[in-house]
Order: sequence, then C-alpha cells, then structure tokens
Amino acid sequence: MDKNKLLIVTPYLADANNGNWRTARRWKQLLTPHYRVEIVDAINATQNNTPADVIIALHARRSFAAIAAAKKNYADVPLIVVLTGTDLYRDIADSAEAQRSLALADALIVLQEDAIQHVPKPYRQKTHIVFQSASLLTPAKKARDKLNCVVVGHLRQEKSPETIFQAASLLSENSPENSKIHITHIGDALDDALAKKAAYLTATLTNYRWVGTLPHGLTRAAIKRAHLFIHPSIMEGGANVIVEAITAGTPVIASKMSGNVGMLGIDYAGYFPVGDAPALVALLQRIAAEPNLLTRLNTACKARSALFSPSEERRQLDNIICQLIGVESPFLIRCN
Repeated sequence: MDKNKLLIVTPYLADANNGNWRTARRWKQLLTPHYRVEIVDAINATQNNTPADVIIALHARRSFAAIAAAKKNYADVPLIVVLTGTDLYRDIADSAEAQRSLALADALIVLQEDAIQHVPKPYRQKTHIVFQSASLLTPAKKARDKLNCVVVGHLRQEKSPETIFQAASLLSENSPENSKIHITHIGDALDDALAKKAAYLTATLTNYRWVGTLPHGLTRAAIKRAHLFIHPSIMEGGANVIVEAITAGTPVIASKMSGNVGMLGIDYAGYFPVGDAPALVALLQRIAAEPNLLTRLNTACKARSALFSPSEERRQLDNIICQLIGVESPFLIRCN
C-alpha cells in the first residue's frame, strides 16, 4: 500500500541553519519510514500543486501565506501548525496573520510543556506537546581543574548574547574562583554589532572565546566535552540545543523564561533571571565551588532525558498524524 504523503512547510531551509530548518529536517528523517515526506519553503509552498495527505507548517506568522493557501486549495487535507517562540511570546498577541493561522489549523504543536498556557484558550484543546529529540551520546570525561562552559546560539537579540558578554567581562576579574571558569561561544554572526563585540572580547579576555558557526557534529562534540551548557535566551519556543546538551551528558543552566522552564521543569535548580549577568556569574561561581551542585544538575537533567528520545518524538508525531487522518487510516494500528 502506498505511503501517505506528508508535506512539511518551513520559512527557513538549510542555508539558514536555524531551529525551524533543523526541526523540519529531523522530522523528515523520523517520519520517512512510514510516510512520503517532502520539505518545502513557505514561499514555494503556496505554488505547490501536489496535494498531500497531511500538511505540517512551522511558524504561524511566517508561514501564514502557505497555511492560508493550503486551506483554500485543499480544505479537506489536515493541517498542523507548529508554534515557534516568536509565535508564542510575541506574534499571536498582535499579528492578525498568526492569529488566523491558529484558527485555520486542525491541530497545533508546541515544543515544551510550559507553552500550553501561552496558547489562547479557544485553541488549547487542539494543542499537542511534542518534545524535540537528539541521539544519546556517551558522556565524555571532563577536565578536573576547570569549569568549561559552552553557549550555542546565533548572535541575535533573542538569544541574549549580551548576557554572556557581560558575564565574561565580570569573570575576567582576577580571583581563584573566576580563573577556573571558561566560556566557548558557538554561533553565526547575524548581527554585526554583536559580532564585533564577541570578536573584541575573544581578543581581550582569557576566559571567553567566540568561535563562530561550526558543523553540527563539532558543535555536539563541544557540548559533550563541556561541564555546563549555558542557555541565556530571552525568547524560545523549545530549544533543541538544550536537548542536545542533556542527551550528551552535559547539564544545563538557563534563563528562567517559559521556553526553558518548559524543557527543564519548574523546580530545576539551574536557572538565573533573564538578562541578569551578575546572577549568571554568581551561579557559575557556586557551581565551580560546589561540585555537589553540578552533580545535582546532572542528575536532574538525566531524569528528563527520556522525554527527548527520537523514538518518543516519532511516536508523538505519528499519533497526532493518525488522529487527523482518521479511523480509515491504514496507519492507525501503529498508533494504538
């Protein structure tokens, strides 16, 4: 029997190397064994004349034209809209296009558990949580005389690189505690001013190094070798890089905002206030001075790791798709 066709619409393709593209690519890999999966960009999707059995659109606002066209041309084809961080925490409050996408969708997906409360109440019943995943890595041996930290995020305001810059500057003050703490910053230069600042700090500080963008394999290797992964974002829909840290055996410290809380849990001990560099520094100093705290964070992250397995992500996606296809679906048996 022919496989059902699944169309994944994304506003960004491989050249962007961002979260939307990586999600689309991973979902294609996960679902290809059971579906015929095609990825198209949101502009070309409006011109796509080949109907699909299910359409998944990433980003309510940026993919709106494709979402509207899909519902106009293929009204009976189930449509899933995946809400990003900018959708949840900015656009659905004031963008008519994002709001219309929510109404047109047959199902909504959010990528972490705290996001549900930010979906407008009329649409929560059709909203599903799908945690992203990453392959499990064997934890690396860590250096004993340092606290190596890694940050992964393109240099743009939503990722709050300024928090890392300020923290690195504060850590540059001479003290035995600070000298142990080193930060490696991975990410593309999407903002010239931020890139200049990162390059300047790399040249002038001994505890901070911006290395620019790296291939995915090298990025995961850097995360695996680090003692800590730092995620200082202002706005996140559910960062897969947190998943990649946890599944590499590297605990996370993160800004206490919805997207991070929804990934790590409300009672997690590794939070600092959004944009608060001195608080981040104080937390790093505590971890450097108290090995038991690092152990606690690692234990808490390991307890969450089962949520982020590829098989679980595939199961969640497949269940949603099967529900939308309906009881006549030949794949429904797989979902039970």
